[in-house]
Amino acid sequence: MLSQPTLAALAAAGLDPSYVEDVARRTLAEDLAGGVDVTSVATVPSDLEGRAAFVPRHYGVVAGIGVAMACLDVAADGDLGYERVGQDGRVTAGEQVLVVRGPVRTLLTGERSALNLLCHLSGVATLTATWVDAVKGTGARIRDTRKTTPGLRALEKAAVVVGGGLNHRMALSDAALVKDNHVVAAGGVAAAFEAVRREFPGLEVEVECDTVEQVDEVVAAGADLVLLDNMTLDEMRAAVAICRPKGVRTEASGGLTLDRARAVAETGVDFLSVGALTHSAPVLDLGMDLL
Repeated sequence: MLSQPTLAALAAAGLDPSYVEDVARRTLAEDLAGGVDVTSVATVPSDLEGRAAFVPRHYGVVAGIGVAMACLDVAADGDLGYERVGQDGRVTAGEQVLVVRGPVRTLLTGERSALNLLCHLSGVATLTATWVDAVKGTGARIRDTRKTTPGLRALEKAAVVVGGGLNHRMALSDAALVKDNHVVAAGGVAAAFEAVRREFPGLEVEVECDTVEQVDEVVAAGADLVLLDNMTLDEMRAAVAICRPKGVRTEASGGLTLDRARAVAETGVDFLSVGALTHSAPVLDLGMDLL
């Protein structure tokens, strides 16, 4: 059962409480593996009460405070109180983003599950913010991909938003993205686009293009958004020149690195698609300190 403070934190983050509670239960069950926290049971008196603070060790962007609280709620079965609940966002080293009180055994049992998720999601948010800062002022936006950890997509994509990024598709059914294998199967890039448009009229269709010639073809066919895959800066500029007068948006993808993010953004593309936000984000180091 999730506490009212946890439900409020999840609502503020736009997360489904049932989904988060399921993740928290599976995470804690994995850590306990059907047993108990033998170290805490052996060393901590069952009636010992205490307080603990979750603290970032470095500057960064924290995301997932409500998720960490859900892990603690599950470990405690509702037997906790929250003295401070911070907001997801930029934080400084040493700042107390969450202060909780309750049985010390419970706090220690839920500690790693809470931190594993909180550190990972905060790492996603921090990396996203770094990319967002790199293209600031260009008009381009940073978007995530479906390259997410199985079972954690909604959490990771919420963390991207905390970092200032935009979400792309949440699922395969949200919008169509015609990629190289679809083009091969359909017999051509325009044929693939037209097949999707016939089958799902009204759905946004994005088409991956490897060449400027393909861009010209799909724009003429009526694509809503063109994915510029592994193109050079000059090719991106040429593609933007084709797309922008027709109101077609462009998204750079493939081989993007942080050191060239601004140069890519300055070609005039609308979005940079960055899979690394979710599949390669280093964790933000946070700890739980007993007070």
